[in-house]
Amino acid sequence: MTTKLIVATRKSQLALAQARAFMRQLEACHPGLQIEEKHVVTTGDRIQDRALSEIGGKGLFIKEIEEAIVDGSADIAIHSLKDVPAELAPSLAIGCIPQRVDPRDAIVTRSGGKLGELPAGSKLGTSSLRRKVQLGAAHPGLEIVPLRGNVDTRLRKCSEGLVDAIVLARAGLMRLGLADRATEVIEPEVSLPAVGQGALAIEMRAGDRATLELLAPLAHLETAIAVAAERGVMQAVEGSCQLPVAAYALRDGSELWLRALLAEPDGTRLRRREGRVAFPRDEAEAARFGVELGSALRAS
Repeated sequence: MTTKLIVATRKSQLALAQARAFMRQLEACHPGLQIEEKHVVTTGDRIQDRALSEIGGKGLFIKEIEEAIVDGSADIAIHSLKDVPAELAPSLAIGCIPQRVDPRDAIVTRSGGKLGELPAGSKLGTSSLRRKVQLGAAHPGLEIVPLRGNVDTRLRKCSEGLVDAIVLARAGLMRLGLADRATEVIEPEVSLPAVGQGALAIEMRAGDRATLELLAPLAHLETAIAVAAERGVMQAVEGSCQLPVAAYALRDGSELWLRALLAEPDGTRLRRREGRVAFPRDEAEAARFGVELGSALRAS
């Protein structure tokens, strides 16, 4: 059994919080395991003055981290799954998807009120096309303005009055111990979550059996099946940061319930699809269902 593991991670507060929480769980499963952090600055971290849709998408938050895994200077990386593109390089694999936490979006307002209580013309900060399209439709009186930065940066910009409200993943607030900062949690009927939101992906070198065995106790099959369906949608619509796309799957009794959304880059032609199937036996079956629903959505 491997006795040392090097974990590549970004240096943001959220990246470190979720990486360290997972590392503590891993150490509890394997007493004596030595874990070392390798901090990596990614292209997405360096470029903060432009929207992700302009510079190449969320994959820019993992490019340099993946290079560290491939060249052997790190063994695994702990990503927010929503940052991981649908297709991985052949030399890499997702070795483990732990149990998901709340996938919903959350609002933080400067006033402490709900989004619907803000006066017309109030500024909502987000650089997510998915959030812009959905929340703009739900609250047409708001002015939605670009806003990037780590969670703490966006919270600060809101408190300083640069914007009147921001929208974040509730999972990120929870992992930072800031869940009580949310003034409102948005249900999926209003803002369907990003593909994989609330879930982590533990990336490793393909074929690394020793590392795969280490990760196995923390793998959560139900989460893996749900997000496989969501990622199937993303694959079918060729989802990227240039395209407003959302998908959310969950177990509902004996079924998998999958909802998806797609719009044009300018926010027009917003359309939705949903479907149910008997809960899939594995990730491959779930992904096929996601591709099927995503293909229907794309053709609609």
